[in-house]
Amino acid sequence: MAIDKSSIKLYDCKDSKYIQVKQMSYIENGIHKTWDIASSHDSVSILIYNKDNDSIIIVKQFRPAVFLKNNDGYMYELCAGLVDKTNKSIEQIAKEEVLEECGYKVESITKIAQFYSSVGTSGSKQNVFYTEVDNNQKITNGGGIDDEYIEVIEVKVNQMQDFLKLDNITPALGFSFMWFLSNKQGKTK
Repeated sequence: MAIDKSSIKLYDCKDSKYIQVKQMSYIENGIHKTWDIASSHDSVSILIYNKDNDSIIIVKQFRPAVFLKNNDGYMYELCAGLVDKTNKSIEQIAKEEVLEECGYKVESITKIAQFYSSVGTSGSKQNVFYTEVDNNQKITNGGGIDDEYIEVIEVKVNQMQDFLKLDNITPALGFSFMWFLSNKQGKTK
């Protein structure tokens, strides 16, 4: 994976189908205040445990906003996607993301958490799911759809603690790894 850094250009965002920038005014404790908000879609993320390999399946992909902070931009994340299909449940969207990004066809998923992320800017809701797979459920290479470039990575369960020390993981990945280590480690297979 490589980004051509000379190709990067920044410009004002207009008519995005993903975010809308707004400003809210309100009175709190008698004081008039304003706050800038980047309204965005809610999301799903999925912690995937591979029973055959005793590993967690995650993804690595380029995130432009992070690139502006660290000049790299590649993040380790859970398989995830936007809740932007009004005709589908969040469970259906989560299952589709597992297939698109990681290549596994899953039948059952369990919701393990729901929380708000980016609370200072967008307040979008993230729904975190858990699923278990085996190697027979792998039906494609994954990697995303259209022009997505997503690298699928397996982290052995016995390496999860060390992986949590990396500085390019997302909060949802960190939370989910800790959830797995507290709730599933030694109870799977």
